[in-house]
Amino acid sequence: MLIILTLFSIVFLQMEERRIGYSVLKLTRQHKKVLEEKRAKEIALAKITRPQLLESVAQQKFTLKKVQANQIIHLTGPLPEDLQKAVAKSGTDKKEL
Repeated sequence: MLIILTLFSIVFLQMEERRIGYSVLKLTRQHKKVLEEKRAKEIALAKITRPQLLESVAQQKFTLKKVQANQIIHLTGPLPEDLQKAVAKSGTDKKEL
């Protein structure tokens, strides 16, 4: 009786080992599939958000134009004293708003 019980338990353990092996294999395949989908979505996002595409969409759909240097407004607060001295020495005047 002990020998038969031992043989049944060995067979049962081998079957469980094989079943768990298949489960691990299935999960490994699912994991690889999810990683590949994630990689594909990251690449698609990178393509969609690249600066050249965004700029062309902005110009075509929203009729936006490129910014020109004379359109940029610099808003600055009062400068620290050492920075004011440096600006005065360099000879460049900045307009403050």
